[in-house]
Amino acid sequence: MSDQLTLAAEKRTEFGKGFARRARAAGKIPAVLYGHGTDPVHVLLPGHDTMMALKHSNALLTIELDGKSELAIAKDVQVEPVRRIIEHVDLLLVKKGEKITVDVPVHVTGESFAGTIHVVEHASVQLEAEATHLPEGIEVSIEGLEEGAVVHAKDIVLPKGATLVTDGDITIVTISVPRGAGADEAAEADAEADAPAAE
Repeated sequence: MSDQLTLAAEKRTEFGKGFARRARAAGKIPAVLYGHGTDPVHVLLPGHDTMMALKHSNALLTIELDGKSELAIAKDVQVEPVRRIIEHVDLLLVKKGEKITVDVPVHVTGESFAGTIHVVEHASVQLEAEATHLPEGIEVSIEGLEEGAVVHAKDIVLPKGATLVTDGDITIVTISVPRGAGADEAAEADAEADAPAAE
């Protein structure tokens, strides 16, 4: 994704769980900026804007801090499991032209052969790509695939400029015939034929 999303950050001067809790109550999200050999910088991000920006996988963020702008991507997002509130974000500083490794979600498209189902064995793959052109997702077509078909990581069509980091032999999607109603009905019919007649 190359669209840049701008977040106005402010430096954090206090630390600890109490401060973090008060910051989140005030609509701010604690975060840390790191990378390129610099010392980590602890900041606060605007809560709503950050939440909207992080809906995009591998979003390229412009972080404005002390009159300067830095490019970054979210490498780790800690989410409170019950209320789904973002508690903390780790931001990796990046530069235009720099290549970085990211996890990219897999999106299955198309319909496999009639009567079959698909199972996603791995929901994401690791790619190396330019920091300013990170894909939000990878499409994997299963159109017309029949029972027994397997899509490996090496079979995926990658975005221009991206290279696969994940082992190419890793299975991404498998196609099979479910042991569904048809098989169950046949088994039941066989069982009834074998059963002694009721008196």
